[in-house]
Amino acid sequence: MSRSAWSTGGRNRVSEETAGRTHDSRIIERGREVLRIESESVAAMAARLGADFAEAVEAIAGTSGRVVVTGIGKSGIVGRKLASTFSSTGTPAIFLHPVEAAHGDVGMLVRGDLLLAISKSGKSAEVESLLPVIARLGIPVVVMTAEPASTLAARADVVLDVGVQVEACPHDLAPTASSTASLAMGDALAMAVSELRGFGPEDFARLHPGGDLGRRLTLTVRDVMVTDTADVPRLGQDGDLAAAMHQIAHQQGTVPIVDERSRVIGVITAGDLTRYADQNPDFLSHTVDRAMNRSPKTIAPGQMATAALASMQEYGIMALPVVDGERQLLGMVHLHDLLRARLT
Repeated sequence: MSRSAWSTGGRNRVSEETAGRTHDSRIIERGREVLRIESESVAAMAARLGADFAEAVEAIAGTSGRVVVTGIGKSGIVGRKLASTFSSTGTPAIFLHPVEAAHGDVGMLVRGDLLLAISKSGKSAEVESLLPVIARLGIPVVVMTAEPASTLAARADVVLDVGVQVEACPHDLAPTASSTASLAMGDALAMAVSELRGFGPEDFARLHPGGDLGRRLTLTVRDVMVTDTADVPRLGQDGDLAAAMHQIAHQQGTVPIVDERSRVIGVITAGDLTRYADQNPDFLSHTVDRAMNRSPKTIAPGQMATAALASMQEYGIMALPVVDGERQLLGMVHLHDLLRARLT
């Protein structure tokens, strides 16, 4: 190939790479612009937040029934998420589709509920059709809208302005910044209500038993301990170290030592046995009480599983005897039991 052909090919490749970078740069810049518009919209809404927000929070916190969230289109999608957020943070909530409500689902509403309606225009005919029933039941209405002077807002007890200057859509049409603003306002309501009601980590765990936090805050030693006699070795203090060595080899390296009433008076581990054997070559004929740890760490079945894990980590041990108030052996909890419960 001639030098000119190589030169031309090289220039073409450079041009293609430059064009590709320019194209990518425009895409990235557009993404940044959308994020900027939406973040500025939320920041502006935060700056104008006032007494109406506090009034809405107090109304929701004082509700004896449920927060019934409604909306159509993108507002409805936001509403479904907010109903879930309220419910998971201690405020019972449901989503009511306004069209389905007009065909019987309005029967879900009862006195004591509160309606949280979301409508960008404030003129949703589907949502407005619910208002006569709402009025008859005496249900308070909180409206989130971009049009505080709208028909829907005029019939609400509390109005929250979620208006934005411009949508992130290049044509200023598709609900983008406005739906983000509604979502952010709903989250703000849910978090403020949650705090007002004193909802804490333990409450969160109770409502999220399948999550990591739920497990950490609710799982007790009783839930993970081994109680089967075959899986919980034990020796009397007058047993010989040969038997202890056999038990240690087959039972995760820790054997509790008990008295005649099955009360834990010590433990012997692989480490204890090794240290004793180093100093006593004829150790196999010796009794357990000569090598055991007489101040063993134990745990009660009602303690949190995380406490067992913390104790194992602090003292560098692999297992804990589980005992009652009289130190009677009830079972064992091993590190692998805690790992299996996904506590680490």
